[in-house]
Amino acid sequence: MPHSQPIVITGVCYFASDFHFGAPNAAISSKREQTVIHWLDIIQKDANHLFLLGDIFDFWFEFSGKPPDFYESFLNKIAELRKKDIEIYFFTGNHDMWVKNYLIEYLGIHIFKKKQEFIINNKKFLLGHGDGLGRGELGYKCLKAFLNCKINIWLFGLLPQKTGFAIAQFCSRKSRAMTPEYKEQFMGNEKELLVQFCFQYLKNHDIDYFIFGHRHLPLEIAVNKAVYFNTGDWLNYNTYIKYENTPLLCCFD
Repeated sequence: MPHSQPIVITGVCYFASDFHFGAPNAAISSKREQTVIHWLDIIQKDANHLFLLGDIFDFWFEFSGKPPDFYESFLNKIAELRKKDIEIYFFTGNHDMWVKNYLIEYLGIHIFKKKQEFIINNKKFLLGHGDGLGRGELGYKCLKAFLNCKINIWLFGLLPQKTGFAIAQFCSRKSRAMTPEYKEQFMGNEKELLVQFCFQYLKNHDIDYFIFGHRHLPLEIAVNKAVYFNTGDWLNYNTYIKYENTPLLCCFD
């Protein structure tokens, strides 16, 4: 849950987002899942904190309080990390906004549905998935509010799991097909909504680093005296950020 004050932590931190497990099909997703698990095997040697910044799952819904059947290997690896006392922070994205209680109750993960400030090793961070921040995207913001309406979530939960996931996968494919090609490339600071959001946020807040996902592009951009990072994705880039003293944008080969 969001906190009104920054959360203070110390240690080695890793940040990643946009694994999109489940997309575009089971075979390709399974291969990507094994790549991520291999990465987690490596980082667990020195990680104290792992931040998963949204769209980890291409779709998530807890039918009858149970997790989806498709992500067992990844969830088992997360359970292993928790047993090693690695703290995990999950920020919901636009594809996995319907996370409920399973990850909290059975895995002990911290769930955030909005952006959150952290003080990590004496530096101030603003973290989140990145969707809907700043100006513009009114249509998307209205759609998100509609989808998060409790009655709509309840109605969706009445569907059989296979039917629900089939609908979600259709909508996910439709969403990607409707994304203009130019939006999949860097559009310059003036047109990048998250860059502009960072500039606006700094007018009233003191932040050293912004880290978001959602954009699917690995980015490191100076914003006044702060730096905005985007974690990229694991569909095309396999990128993540490691932080101990200075954030480093890295690629997992």
